[in-house]
Amino acid sequence: MATNTTVIADHNAPAVTHILAEFVANHPSKGWSDAVDHEAHRTFLNWLGCAIGASDHAAARAALSAVNMLQPAPQASIAGRTERVDMASAALINGITSHTFDFDDTHLKTIIHPAGPVASALLPLAEHIGATGREVIDALVLGIDVACRMGNTVYPEHYDRGWHITGTTGMLGSAAACARLLKLNNQQTAMALGIAASQPIGLREQFGTMTKPFHPGAAARAGLMSALMAKHGFTSSGKALEAPRGWAQVVSTKYNWNEVTDELGKRFEISFNTYKPFACGIVIHPSIDACVQLREQGVKAEEVERIELRVHSLVLELTGKKEPADGLQGKFSVYHGCAAGLIFGRAAEEEFDDHIVTREDVVALRRKVQATVDNSIREESADVTAFLKDGRKIHVFVEHAIGSVQRPMTDAALEAKFHGMSDAVIGIDKTNALLKACWNLGLATNVHALTALTHA
Repeated sequence: MATNTTVIADHNAPAVTHILAEFVANHPSKGWSDAVDHEAHRTFLNWLGCAIGASDHAAARAALSAVNMLQPAPQASIAGRTERVDMASAALINGITSHTFDFDDTHLKTIIHPAGPVASALLPLAEHIGATGREVIDALVLGIDVACRMGNTVYPEHYDRGWHITGTTGMLGSAAACARLLKLNNQQTAMALGIAASQPIGLREQFGTMTKPFHPGAAARAGLMSALMAKHGFTSSGKALEAPRGWAQVVSTKYNWNEVTDELGKRFEISFNTYKPFACGIVIHPSIDACVQLREQGVKAEEVERIELRVHSLVLELTGKKEPADGLQGKFSVYHGCAAGLIFGRAAEEEFDDHIVTREDVVALRRKVQATVDNSIREESADVTAFLKDGRKIHVFVEHAIGSVQRPMTDAALEAKFHGMSDAVIGIDKTNALLKACWNLGLATNVHALTALTHA
């Protein structure tokens, strides 16, 4: 016999679904500071570069082959490719490619990668309906706010249980963003959020496989479809986010409603977005940063007897693969990340190529890395010591890795990263033009010129 009637629940939660719906539908255009608006452009630029960079990855090709079996209507572009598919399928594939390299943005408080679901849904819809660039930027800010505020509400208990929080909040963010772009009213937007709430997507078991980037792609598609269905009168519970059997209370044992309502419309979560200099799981970044610093201090791989890491337990839980067999697994190996940082002085996508992950000297150094859990060290930090064959010890402690809120990537660094993703796909000249279009997106009368630049 079912016993769920005995499960403790909050029956007096605030009307979160309608609070967020009213916020999304009615917040004024560019109703935030210039700094927030600039961060939105940075977020969009970083997302698009990542999507283009992985556009010919095996995961993208497989997903597109599956989509083509459905004979989609040619409604929207796919970043980095010449094919056109229906809006929902474009959202799916863009979401997959933007997360395939694990090089996308990160809201560090929750480890959500918010642009993957939100921007991936927005751009195809904007292209199809002829939305302005300002409307896209507005929707991006608001959609990310919804996703990250709901993430704040349930993190870390939700994540600790095994949910991939990017996918499980992403459909809420993409639904909100698409509702805004479609100019849905308060009630329609609430229905869109409610429809999306029944579609949390993503299990952490899938990390290191193609299904991990499927999560933001599926969330993008789910959110877009939720908004379109709401536009045409499809209904849902008006309390789908906060009810005792609603999204938050089902997927988590923690649900701090004040995380939704505090400073709503005044503080924007996109302000806390960060961008990866390393193409791998975010918790590896402090260790890689430390090993890059060791290299800058003159440490050579052939001199190393061993490297000792002291890291938070989450690092080994998420990225403890000692013998990754390919690039996707390497992105979840702190051991490989350290080896790449010391040997190459970087850990961009090239350092996670299959042939690098299995290269003899990389494997040899990787096996010299010893990691120990020390929960006195925070998730965003790493304590690293290189023991050299001549008896020397060189120690580096990284409190906050490059790319964090405390040590943010500059606009120039983001552009260089974009070139690293895009040049080989669409060429340097188109990449330069596309970068300019991204920085000026808020001024564009539509996104057609931008999307035309996204493929060779």
